[in-house]
Amino acid sequence: MERLNQYRILWVLVFFDLPTETKKDRKEHARFRKGIMQNGFTMFQFSMYIRHCNSRENANVHLKRVRKLLPEKGKIGILTITDKQFGEIELFSGLEITKRPDTPQQLELF
Repeated sequence: MERLNQYRILWVLVFFDLPTETKKDRKEHARFRKGIMQNGFTMFQFSMYIRHCNSRENANVHLKRVRKLLPEKGKIGILTITDKQFGEIELFSGLEITKRPDTPQQLELF
């Protein structure tokens, strides 16, 4: 049980601001967005995607995949935080408090 605790489980956050002025820019934006979604990231907010990882090693695999998708232009940020830190998030929709996303239940086979 030590293996799956709130300090070993990680969340990878990818946030980006990519240009969309030209057709090529829009194509690159779509390619990047689709690529991170194919790697298991889900939209948290517009231009911010998150992924749950069971370990640092698993997070590193997904960080490498995101880095391979980076477009030539734009600003991209990648942040890795523990499940404990993510659990402290306060989310609001207007003035109302909203529930944070559920932690995915993943089965690990050895």
